[in-house]
Amino acid sequence: MRYCLKYMFAAACLSLGLAACDSQLETFEMVDAATGAPEAFDVSTVNAESLPGSIKLTWTNAQSDFAYMQIRYQDPLQKEEICKIVSEKTSELLIEDTRARFGDYTFRFQTFNARHEGSGVTEMTAKSGPAPAVLTEKKRIKVALANEQLSTDNQEPTEGEIANLLDGNVGTFFHTRWSSPQKPMPQYIQVDFKEEHEIFSFKYTTRDSGNQDGFPTAAQLQISSDGEEWETVASLSGLPVSSATEYTSDFVNPQKPFKYFRFLVTSASTNSNYFHLSEFSFYDVEVEVYDPETVPLD
Repeated sequence: MRYCLKYMFAAACLSLGLAACDSQLETFEMVDAATGAPEAFDVSTVNAESLPGSIKLTWTNAQSDFAYMQIRYQDPLQKEEICKIVSEKTSELLIEDTRARFGDYTFRFQTFNARHEGSGVTEMTAKSGPAPAVLTEKKRIKVALANEQLSTDNQEPTEGEIANLLDGNVGTFFHTRWSSPQKPMPQYIQVDFKEEHEIFSFKYTTRDSGNQDGFPTAAQLQISSDGEEWETVASLSGLPVSSATEYTSDFVNPQKPFKYFRFLVTSASTNSNYFHLSEFSFYDVEVEVYDPETVPLD
């Protein structure tokens, strides 16, 4: 026998007083849907994975003696009972917009046959991973840099000294070594700070040049607390390859303080083994934090 369960589910939800059942019920066709008394769902087959702001339930669907199943839980954020409906072929369900702050979520499983006769209810509990905080940029504060704070691993000896990055003149430039012997990428500009920084951004201006070679095209942003051990906190690609062009990064939140920074160029235009820039500046970024796990609730 062939059943189309969209409207049957809706009627069943109303008749059972389950107003919280999904309002967007998918139409799916059941061939030879089970009409016998359904068995209670075996919750020992369910695996719960705590994800950021969500819970993923997966299970083996060895049971085939039911037509559909309701999964209900109390949502403490919305302060209402939520009812999800899945077919007997479903083997996973993602519960979104959950919070670690609420501890255990109790999920109640009940199977139904094609006549909407329900089994006994079985329960299990699961926890959500913390919902991610949202950071909104409020202000950028330029960090004053001195020439002695800048260094590189590959200075061109004949021109383009690194101090030119701070002179405010787009007509001058910094250049890594183009003369022989050349060093393959990656190559870096390093900033040694005298104090700790955390959330940051940076800006640079490409060299004012009629040539097509040597413009950074991809880079990694690295931080260190001691200048010895380095961690990549962001990767950039598609960087500008036009003359005298400003590039401003999004803000980066390493979630830890650092005293050393590297702009590590991993590739340059025309596959050059060197790169050049005109100007460079670094910014501390003030942000407003919205943390779903700590914000006061109504």
